[in-house]
Amino acid sequence: MLKSSVNYKAIAKILGIIMFILGLSMVIPWIYAEVTGDISAVSGFRKCVPAVLAMGAFLSFFIKSGKAHFRAREGYIIVASCWLVASFIGAFPYYLSNFTSSFVDAFFESTSGFTTTGCTAASGALLSKSLLLWKAISHWLGGMGILVFVISILPTLGINGQFIARAETPGPVLEKMAVRISDSAKILYITYFSFTLLEFILLMLSNKMSAFDAIVNTMGSISTGGLVVHPAGIAYYDSVYVEIVISVFCILASLNFVLYHYLITGKPSYMIRDIELRSYMIIILCAVFLCTIGLIMGNGSSFGNALRDSFFQVVSIATTTGYARSPYTVWPALCQLVLMSLMFIGGCSASTSGSIKVVRVLVMVKLIWRGCIKRIHPRSVVAVKLGKSSVSAPVVSGITVFILVYMMIFLMSSFILSFQGLDMQSTLTASLAMLSNTGTAFSEVTSMGDFSVFGPALKLYLSALMIVGRLELFTVIILFTRNFWGRDR
Repeated sequence: MLKSSVNYKAIAKILGIIMFILGLSMVIPWIYAEVTGDISAVSGFRKCVPAVLAMGAFLSFFIKSGKAHFRAREGYIIVASCWLVASFIGAFPYYLSNFTSSFVDAFFESTSGFTTTGCTAASGALLSKSLLLWKAISHWLGGMGILVFVISILPTLGINGQFIARAETPGPVLEKMAVRISDSAKILYITYFSFTLLEFILLMLSNKMSAFDAIVNTMGSISTGGLVVHPAGIAYYDSVYVEIVISVFCILASLNFVLYHYLITGKPSYMIRDIELRSYMIIILCAVFLCTIGLIMGNGSSFGNALRDSFFQVVSIATTTGYARSPYTVWPALCQLVLMSLMFIGGCSASTSGSIKVVRVLVMVKLIWRGCIKRIHPRSVVAVKLGKSSVSAPVVSGITVFILVYMMIFLMSSFILSFQGLDMQSTLTASLAMLSNTGTAFSEVTSMGDFSVFGPALKLYLSALMIVGRLELFTVIILFTRNFWGRDR
């Protein structure tokens, strides 16, 4: 039997780069806290930032990783470790600033930031502007993925980022946009940054937001994290223009970023022909229609108000952003069922949104339809197709397993959370909110993303569930298999 070997130096070096990036990112809210006189936040950042930068610099610049023996195993370990390390380090500003009374709550807060789940465990407590800015930055970094940025600089270190990209990218298939993975990562981040800048400018033009409000709302929506400045959420601004801008960019961020590369390089036909994109738009339109009808018939809303509320809330849930403009927990059952279904589906592959993804749902529907055809014509050969392209059997099998495992984890998590003693609706939707990275559930207890009702042990479990949802299940599950560690990979 081959001996197990892991290039721990390469892993440590990449984690050091990530820590250094996090330390540099903390400098921004630290400076803001110093300028605005946020004493508690200043104290936390002063203790945290130098230590993180020093540790990151040591691991990044003084450890020699070498070029050999970097394979799939290291890729999976790095991806899982990245999110754990980021969530752990990101918790210190909340904890050292006394925003949370326990490190578990701070870890939950940090995890919800980097996984773009956007919920909180601090009941009734409001983040200071400095900490709010830090959470917005963590959303922005986690949206596209810290590792996507790191992959773009790995070739200079002599490390191949292909295995990391394979484990990190959300969706069943990683479609390269350029010859090298590092070039693809750069293109993704340029697109991501461009969207961020454009949304910020458009929100500033509304005359409803300060620069601070605009940047926080921009980072919260472009990452599909759902972070807001005011307790009233987006309703605070009472502006159709603001709601449309945020909704549009939530949708743009939930689309496959590969399509933007084709659009920029003069190949718009790829975007037009994309079956996942067309299906996603149809799903959103149908959901808006059903919710509008439900609000008119169930709550007696006018057509204008029903359409406005439905459009914003459907987009928020479909993109797994988790904004709440109106009290959707008292909406008719039809509307709530539609929204819950959207939480399971999620956005497109290779996007910032979470959950199962539209392309997987499409393949599963096609597979079910093929089963029906085979019942009628047993000898027929029916391929599972997306558009004009046939989906290979291994991909279909992988998608089927993914959805089954997803539902199994959802049910198991609902069972575990039931020990808190909440009602069925709260328990089921809390589990789904974490696993889908939506961050909002369908009960009065957790509707605004407040999960402080859960005990410390369950908060840690919820944090783990957010990471599992962000990493698309298998990246985490595979680490607990014997074969992964037992043989050289």
